[in-house]
Amino acid sequence: MSRVDRWLLPDGIEEMLPEDASRVESLRRRLVDGFRGWGYDYVIPPMVEFTDSLLTGSGSDIELLTFKITDQISGKTMGIRADMTPQAARMDAHSLDREGVNRLCYAGHVLHTRAKAALASRTPIWAGVELFGEPGIDADLEVISLLLESLATAGFEKQYIDIGHVGIFRALAEVAELSEADEEALFTLLQAKATTEIEQWLEAFIADEDIRNWFNELPRLSGGVNVLTKAQAVFAYAPAEVAAALDELITLAAVLQPRYPQAQLHFDLSELRGYHYHTGIVFGAFAPGLGEAIANGGRYDHIGQAFGRPRPATGFNVDLTAISRVQQSESIRVWGIFVPASESDKQWQKVRELRAAGDRVVMALSGQEKPLDHQSCDRVLIENGETFVVESL
Repeated sequence: MSRVDRWLLPDGIEEMLPEDASRVESLRRRLVDGFRGWGYDYVIPPMVEFTDSLLTGSGSDIELLTFKITDQISGKTMGIRADMTPQAARMDAHSLDREGVNRLCYAGHVLHTRAKAALASRTPIWAGVELFGEPGIDADLEVISLLLESLATAGFEKQYIDIGHVGIFRALAEVAELSEADEEALFTLLQAKATTEIEQWLEAFIADEDIRNWFNELPRLSGGVNVLTKAQAVFAYAPAEVAAALDELITLAAVLQPRYPQAQLHFDLSELRGYHYHTGIVFGAFAPGLGEAIANGGRYDHIGQAFGRPRPATGFNVDLTAISRVQQSESIRVWGIFVPASESDKQWQKVRELRAAGDRVVMALSGQEKPLDHQSCDRVLIENGETFVVESL
């Protein structure tokens, strides 16, 4: 490897220099403080776990994103976390074993074998929440409300969120008696919203005309809250599980719209993000100018079963790295106080006081007489008789 090549990073792996790092860290602190203000307890999941627990119940999507390594002590396969939701579920089911509702939050790096979208990072920093123990719509309302609050905290005056319900497709697939392979094929077509291909596939594999019509309508049922009323008419004679799912979405809209009039709620009944492990309402948040979602979440009621404690659960994660890209124009530069070199004990005590009060204080080294540009100092500590005072530069 040449001397130049030594500085290269793998595709999708990135470092954060001071300005970006400060922006992301500031956002992380604000979001975690917000989560804790809603009653969520902060946890720090490990970077690696045995795949037996890390990938349990998380679906094939997460498994494909997970780097796997061999533990040199036990010889077992470990995974570097690609998602912290399964880890939080393990903590709830095994490590904590709390009764009733349990709220957890977290923040940190995840690592992906490949980028989830073009130009996305393979080492994004996520922050998120998980709510365990409540099967009702109240839990979904809380986590989506907290997501909207978090987006506002991140600086988005308007929030754009796509909402779906995997229970609708799952109920239709069951009544159609689709095999696992057929269900996967139709799922893929729906995610691409390939309406012509969907119609052709249904004609070839499903004889019942009503079932074909229901599947054909799914990608067309996308838009504002009025879509839900239209969907009720379309699925008037569909399985009861479909009506129940629509009722949940209607309740969601009725509560969220007056709470967050600035939020744009978009309902998409063919939206099946996380279908392989989600069980109910799913959602994703988007930002203007960025193609991939900046947050994802939904209900996943069965993931704790493998740990011996099946618990209803819902939650979301926010991609701080993606948000940082959108908000690069926002500067959070913190200006500090420059302190000339001195052996004075009184000066040292004054510096300690300033730092304890929250000021950024940069002390001169090696004969430095003035601050460097990158040290971001707009004030200076001056000796004034027996005291020290801060003056503008």
